Amino acid sequence: MHCVRKVTEDLYWVGANDHRLALFENIHPIPKGVSYNSYLLLDEQTVLFDTIDWSACRQLVENVEYLLDGRPLDVLLINHMEPDHGASIEEILLRYPKVKVISTEKAFMLMRQFGFHIDGHELIEVKEGDTQCFGAHTVTFVAAPMVHWPEAMVTFDVTNGVLFAADAFGSFIALDGKLFNDEVNFDRDWIDEARRYYTNIVGKYGPHVQALLKKAGGIVDQIRYICPLHGPVWRNDFGYILDKYQHWSSYEPEEKAVMIVYASMYGNTEAAAQALAAELAERGVTNTVMYDVSNTHVSYLISETFRVSHIVLASVTYNLGIYPVMHNYLMDMKALNLQNRTFAIVENGSWACRSGDLMQKFLDEELKCMTVLNERLSLASSLSADKEDELALLADAIADSLKGN
Repeated sequence: MHCVRKVTEDLYWVGANDHRLALFENIHPIPKGVSYNSYLLLDEQTVLFDTIDWSACRQLVENVEYLLDGRPLDVLLINHMEPDHGASIEEILLRYPKVKVISTEKAFMLMRQFGFHIDGHELIEVKEGDTQCFGAHTVTFVAAPMVHWPEAMVTFDVTNGVLFAADAFGSFIALDGKLFNDEVNFDRDWIDEARRYYTNIVGKYGPHVQALLKKAGGIVDQIRYICPLHGPVWRNDFGYILDKYQHWSSYEPEEKAVMIVYASMYGNTEAAAQALAAELAERGVTNTVMYDVSNTHVSYLISETFRVSHIVLASVTYNLGIYPVMHNYLMDMKALNLQNRTFAIVENGSWACRSGDLMQKFLDEELKCMTVLNERLSLASSLSADKEDELALLADAIADSLKGN
């Protein structure tokens, strides 16, 4: 049975929703599912913009066949070749043997690498600035390399202002019938998953996203719809999502807020983290969140780290090093190019308290543009009464730093 939504008079969403997949890219939990977005234009030529994951291919085929209603599919336009969008290409080629394929040189290379039999079809290789006319609609192509694969492009329909945005402006969470950003409460229900999607999938490539945003700035007054490959279609309030992307891609925090991330084996480091949170609240710092690094998936930690301005790392010493999952969290920060944050350190160790120095060394030498507060809370097994002044000084330093930012 088909399941489609109309985007404009002659453009339709023909994608699918996935609640069966537990891990996106086999690493990131998606408890609320994800959508795979594909779009069909019914012009003088029929045009399918991208495909979807193989697991939902049947839904795509049913949707396309329903809307075509006996017409041929004339054009398959591929903006992004990652398998959650490109895996159904071969099925479309088999069902529509006369279809033309429009994409970039690198995308065609990837299609062949994935074993798709494209060479029996008319292939139209495009680059930035090229245009194609499908009848009433003319589109132009904008290169978007490393957002977040090297072959990626976005396509702008100059006729009706639709931007087919590939993996830009996407989000986790299945659509479940609601297609547009104004059909959901995005700021309440979606923004955290949109941030988690961006920071973990695209976060490393901030400069490339910045380049794309500058290109989009030249046509922003012409954009009427943003059609991403995951998540809602944007048809208003573009400034909201563009502002988020500006913060995320420039590695600037969204909020003056404190995130306390603790690694505790037997609860003593956690108790110190709780005491610090209480001290901060006494000083009026209540925009705080706390996470146990051992039972919080790192994708959530990274998302929050992109959001906040200040991070407290509270770690026990383990085998004379940083607690392993805390170290993994730091490594993810490095891999995703996080910058421009202020850190405070809480360290614990029963016979050799080394985690603080090692975390500071990592922040200083492995990450970019990070500030580490001079005040530090050092524990020997647990937070004792003689550490009250040290705790207070650390809370003062964090509160003062927040005021100064």
